[in-house]
Amino acid sequence: MASATAAGVSKTPAAPRRRKSVTGTRKTVAALFLLPALVLLGALVVYPIGYSVVRSFYDQSGDGFAGFDNYKALFTDEGIRTALKNNIIWVVFAPTVATALGLIFAVLTERVRWGTAFKLVVFMPMAISMLAAGIIFRLVYDQDPDKGVANAVWVGVHDTFVQSSAFPKAHPGRNSPLKAEGGGFVTKAPVQAGQPVLLPLVGVAPDQMPDSAKKAAPPRAEPGKITGTTWQDFTRGKGVGTPGAPDPSELGYAGMRIEAVKDGKVVASTTAGDDGSFTLPDKAAGAQLRLPASNFDEPYNGLDWLGPSLVTPAIIGSYIWMWAGFAMVLIAAGLAGVPRELLEAARVDGANEWQVFRRVTVPLLAPVLAVVAVTLMINVLKIFDLVFIIAPGSSQDDANVLALELYRKGFSEDQPGIASAIAVFLLLLVIPVMWFNIRRLRREVRR
Repeated sequence: MASATAAGVSKTPAAPRRRKSVTGTRKTVAALFLLPALVLLGALVVYPIGYSVVRSFYDQSGDGFAGFDNYKALFTDEGIRTALKNNIIWVVFAPTVATALGLIFAVLTERVRWGTAFKLVVFMPMAISMLAAGIIFRLVYDQDPDKGVANAVWVGVHDTFVQSSAFPKAHPGRNSPLKAEGGGFVTKAPVQAGQPVLLPLVGVAPDQMPDSAKKAAPPRAEPGKITGTTWQDFTRGKGVGTPGAPDPSELGYAGMRIEAVKDGKVVASTTAGDDGSFTLPDKAAGAQLRLPASNFDEPYNGLDWLGPSLVTPAIIGSYIWMWAGFAMVLIAAGLAGVPRELLEAARVDGANEWQVFRRVTVPLLAPVLAVVAVTLMINVLKIFDLVFIIAPGSSQDDANVLALELYRKGFSEDQPGIASAIAVFLLLLVIPVMWFNIRRLRREVRR
């Protein structure tokens, strides 16, 4: 009976034993190890943020309480509004273009033999500091085509399709038979067949004359035709040469266009030869000869990349040059983890490469693309270096961004209250983007 009772009574479960830390570390020891990091974090991050928040409610002197006046200035000050508008442009376009280029580079170089070398070259700008990149692109965007690479290329392409004038500075000298009209020059009196016409000009340095130019030839009369010569009527040296007549050392205006104008209409036209000579048919008799304005157009000097209208897109271009490689490397890493079976299955089902890219590759890379885009958004919200270095003083107001305006208000204009308000505003803009990024990363870890 006693044994049955002993067998039927269940034993009381023992209290669960506390699990010790794997390393045997106590909480107090862990706190001591964390303390230096917490102190540094508080001193370098928490305290400056708190101080900036407090300082943003005070006036310029730091003694008077300004309330929300500094925050009102964020939306009423013209410079800050321009900076805010430019920041929106940066956030919309810079991360989008950089991510898109990174995706294209990653996908296109996946199967080529030299893909690794290409990725290395594209990623290399990341090794350059923002300061160095700013100096490089300040030179790239120089207005002078002889210095700026961008304008050198742009002018080269332009001049391939539109021929520029060789005589932008040419003009009539004293006692010239020509007079100014409509940007060009026209003879003061009508010309007659069989009578040679002299069209002297000055103002072009000998070393600026076309390479094909030859010594000016005196015109020869031809019955029933209008003949003449247009040339650079200038010989170096005082009292040397005869004004109004071609001298042995003077060059003809090779390629100069001449038009015969009668009653406001062009009845004939021709182009001067290498020696400046030209011939017009008899229907030009009684007309005035005109050297049209196209002969004297200033040479095309390219775009004003750092002018008010193009400075922000130009600086965004330099940013993309630096960060497209970063986007490419991260996307390429994500692409390496995409199951090849899915891509091959799509091709077997009849999808072409564009459909595979759009409907399979991009959806599978969506998490990576989102992380890259959000990371770049956080980065561009704080952009300062490139704008400060690349934008010249004349257009820095047009290229202004919030980080640059913070610097200007705090150091150049001595308005620390408004500068602190801009800093807090930037923090508020960055926090939602960071929160989104952290949430996405946690989701990826759970998977």
